[in-house]
Amino acid sequence: MTLPASSRVNLERFWQTIERSAEIGKGREGGLSRLALSDADKEIRDIFVAWCREDGLTVSVDQVGNIFGRREGQDNSLPPVLVGSHLDTQANGGRFDGIVGVLGALETIRTLNDLGHVTRRPIEIVNWTNEEGARFSPPMLASGCFAGTYPLDWTHTRPSDDGATFGAELRRIGYLGAAPVGGRELDAYFELHIEQGPVLDAEKVQVGVVTHAYTSYGFLAEFKGETAHAGPCAMELRRNALIAAARLLVTVDDLGWDYAATGGKSTGARLAAWPNKAGIISDWAQAICDVRHDDPRAAAVMAERVRRAVGEAAARAGCTAEILDSWNWGGAIFDPEMVSDIRRQAAALGYTHRDLPSQAGHDAYFLARICPTAMIFTPCRNGITHNNNELATREDVEPGLNVLLHSVVARADRQDSH
Repeated sequence: MTLPASSRVNLERFWQTIERSAEIGKGREGGLSRLALSDADKEIRDIFVAWCREDGLTVSVDQVGNIFGRREGQDNSLPPVLVGSHLDTQANGGRFDGIVGVLGALETIRTLNDLGHVTRRPIEIVNWTNEEGARFSPPMLASGCFAGTYPLDWTHTRPSDDGATFGAELRRIGYLGAAPVGGRELDAYFELHIEQGPVLDAEKVQVGVVTHAYTSYGFLAEFKGETAHAGPCAMELRRNALIAAARLLVTVDDLGWDYAATGGKSTGARLAAWPNKAGIISDWAQAICDVRHDDPRAAAVMAERVRRAVGEAAARAGCTAEILDSWNWGGAIFDPEMVSDIRRQAAALGYTHRDLPSQAGHDAYFLARICPTAMIFTPCRNGITHNNNELATREDVEPGLNVLLHSVVARADRQDSH
């Protein structure tokens, strides 16, 4: 049985799930603040699990809280096709980032149920834990653990600003699952996502075919100095860790401007210090930053300049420095065959489409290390994202949802074994 070419998702039903999600963990007007493993994250997880079970899926949760809903296929000895994204948001997040991908995966299943179509391979839909990294660093933490990049014990010990650890919060909200993390064969992974850029909206193109990812490097640097009185302490005796971290972040910002003409970008994302009070010099500080470029060689040079800048910033402030954590992803990571099929499906469905890179980080980056992977982008208004004004309409997401449906089924139904 093949999927009829006329098959389309139920857009109204999908939109109802988007609206229900938008009620949970409200932030600034129109947006969400649903940080990973918060009470709001538990609430949307509970609803997602209930939806999965209502639609006949077998639900499992692994030891880092990733939620899987499995729909059996005709031959369950074959590896499953995995589809999903994330339900957590930034502190000032929108209603669509990641959420469209998870609920779009659910709508794919619901549409197949409506049609009575059982794919040759099983299909699993997934909600990845802590994609944003807004509460526990680094981003894409649980998908990275699933892919074998981060050890399980290390993942469980990641701290949040409120003193909680990743593992303890999983246990607190009831999502410290029993299933092993990763280590199993997957046929493929698909991720639908809003573009998080202005190209599709500006060009009025309905579907983005993601060909590759910007190469990105991120760093968590720690500086140690010595507290002293802000008045009497002579300038040449000061060891101000806050200043060292601030110098690093300014240097990183300047670095982005150095490469801006060729599309390079850099971000000083976070500065934390202690005591961080008036009248006293801070003896401890941490800074998080990242650099990105479409050219992997340029990105590598930018990253090396950041590494040098850490030591230089510390020396100038009389402090010591250590890079506690670093991460790297991106490049030519997506499966050419899957990318080509997404392009074909978009054309067959009559949608305008174009190739473009992903500039943000996604769970798909880690999945690409262990199985064939591809992404589909939908437009978002003016490219605004990680912001409560993030906006995508029914009309914006419908083409991408239908391309996801047909691409997933084509992959799950194919007869070859590779």
